[in-house]
Amino acid sequence: MRRADRLFQIIQYLQGRRLTTARQLADKLEVSERTIYRDIQDLMASGVPIDGEAGVGYVLRSGFHLPPLMFTPEEMQALIVGVRLIDAWGGEKLSAAATEALVKIETVLPPRLKASLRNPRIYALVFSDRKDLAPRLDVLGAAVNDRHKLRLHYHREDMTASERVVWPLGLVFWGSVWTLMAWCELRADFRMFRVDRIVEFEVLEAEYEETARISLQQILRQNELA
Repeated sequence: MRRADRLFQIIQYLQGRRLTTARQLADKLEVSERTIYRDIQDLMASGVPIDGEAGVGYVLRSGFHLPPLMFTPEEMQALIVGVRLIDAWGGEKLSAAATEALVKIETVLPPRLKASLRNPRIYALVFSDRKDLAPRLDVLGAAVNDRHKLRLHYHREDMTASERVVWPLGLVFWGSVWTLMAWCELRADFRMFRVDRIVEFEVLEAEYEETARISLQQILRQNELA
């Protein structure tokens, strides 16, 4: 790790924390305590308002903030891959929002990171059927967020058709398919519905309220996802 990156991470680690010892910082950054003492002294000499002393600990004085957009190349690559995955597999609105966020980030990046943004080497392919699914994900996502009940016309794997009213609790992406996590009024139980098997659906005006028994956390726990 470059020393400049280490100094930046020390400030990040101290932000919003109480007294932090040199040992904690050394363990976090995988360097010696002597290196941390030297780095702290250099930061203080450059004007960073760090209070404390060796053997006791350090704290960053309130009111000091780093610029919010400073990324390492690895962090920038993670953001690019995330946007590409959303573009390939997410809804249209989420994809547009992620792309716009990346444009805003680019305006404040140094040249070396802009180059990695414009010339990525990791891709997520967009398939035609995913583009057909994207508008549906937008509407289902809005129903989840607004807690509106849905009327589903659904085909199970054996192509048996059913109609039911559900409480849309969340959406889960499994790497190739999206699943709607829901409470089914017909079965009075949790159910998961593959979004690509929903023939059609209607967002109802009726709203629902999660309870201790019926909630996203409950269905996640029941399926050992939380």
